[in-house]
Amino acid sequence: MVLAIQFKRTTPSAYHQVVIELAELAKLAWPMVLTQFGQVVMMATDLALIGRIGPEPLAAAALAIAIYLIGFTLGIGLLTPIAPLAAQALGAKNRAAVRRTLRMGLWAALLLSIPIMAFGLHGEQILLALGQAPEMARLAQQYLFGLVWGAVPALWFHGFRNFMAAVHRPQPVLWIAIGAIPLNALVAYLLIYGKLGLPPLGLFGAGLASSFVNLTMFLAVLWFATMRLPFRDYHVLARLWQFDWSFMRRLIAMGIPISLIVLLEYGLFSAAGLLAGLVSIRALTAHQIAFQVDLVLFVVPLGISTAAAVRVGHAVGRGDGPGVKRAGLIAILLGTIAAAILTIAVVVVRFEIARLFLDGTTDGVGATTDLAANLLLVGASFFISDAAQHIAAGGLRGLRDTRVPLLFACIANWPIGFTLSYVLGLKIGLGAIGIWIGLSIGTIIYAGLLVVRFLLLANRYAPQRCPASS
Repeated sequence: MVLAIQFKRTTPSAYHQVVIELAELAKLAWPMVLTQFGQVVMMATDLALIGRIGPEPLAAAALAIAIYLIGFTLGIGLLTPIAPLAAQALGAKNRAAVRRTLRMGLWAALLLSIPIMAFGLHGEQILLALGQAPEMARLAQQYLFGLVWGAVPALWFHGFRNFMAAVHRPQPVLWIAIGAIPLNALVAYLLIYGKLGLPPLGLFGAGLASSFVNLTMFLAVLWFATMRLPFRDYHVLARLWQFDWSFMRRLIAMGIPISLIVLLEYGLFSAAGLLAGLVSIRALTAHQIAFQVDLVLFVVPLGISTAAAVRVGHAVGRGDGPGVKRAGLIAILLGTIAAAILTIAVVVVRFEIARLFLDGTTDGVGATTDLAANLLLVGASFFISDAAQHIAAGGLRGLRDTRVPLLFACIANWPIGFTLSYVLGLKIGLGAIGIWIGLSIGTIIYAGLLVVRFLLLANRYAPQRCPASS
């Protein structure tokens, strides 16, 4: 009888906590999901406009993006800790620490932009050294010449985006992203094809349009952060030139493993693109189409992953042990279900999706469409496991656990994922299909390791109070 009474008293409370956590997570995640979706739409718009020029420029753009992401994702990874670190500081009611975390993130972005731009400006030489065709390398360099100038504002925008997520106000970033979609389409259309008296700039125009839009988005988010409440109260530009080594060390200690993880993951896709380029231009084009679809699907787990890092970070900052486990598990479950639903939809309309990226009048487009559709079918398990691993990684970031996930990434992505992609794709002769089978197997293993890791750490925190953020 006593047990029954206790069950009646505790169950509603636990259920109420789950509902509250789910509501808070969804309220934080959905603007970030739509923001990321807006950025993916802009990239997809660029590729769709480039694809109307011909399959060779589209393949060259794929190579250019692969080169650009190698450096750019290092910067993104180093800025990612802004969200969980600022969230922990906010949970501990330390606004000064929130401001300093963002300030050091902006400094890190500026310093990292130098090698990122240098890497992109020498993309042609890099591609030639990797065995790509000279014409493909030349076209890719045209795109990079316009794209690299947006690296600094793009990284700064990402830093402010993490800051706004940490303070539970991601809506302005969403509004900016929505407004940037038609702006990007218009500017890219004018510059690529040379409308309204402008010269047709082709791939260079596509890259230049992206840089212009990145600058515009940064200026808009800077205005929100300095002029509108509640962001204005944080005085984010106060003492901007003051270098805080303690916060920079904290950012670097947590951010370098994240940067390396992101580099390993995007480097894996870049390497897979290079493998596809060695198979044929058709395989490379189909791989890029499937990759773009993955980027669209990725917006959901990426948004939920950042929300998970913030929610777990808040729980750590306020010393709520049970809240740590609750926030992470709800995020993983929500993201996996959403990814499964979206994946089923993609599989059903995979041929129609592939046709969106190709000109139906181009020779050989039917075979490329079929191959891209088959890659989307093969990648179904990859899309779901990719969601689980990114959200679990977000929860671990909220716990400041990034070194062990880096070890997992090293094992799953390259010795397993890339090796299988190379063997199945090039040695056994399965081509792009084999490459994606290898990617799927590596990602499934990585996701399993991260989820188990989060459960082990969360179980240690759950029965006790967490230490407040330092």
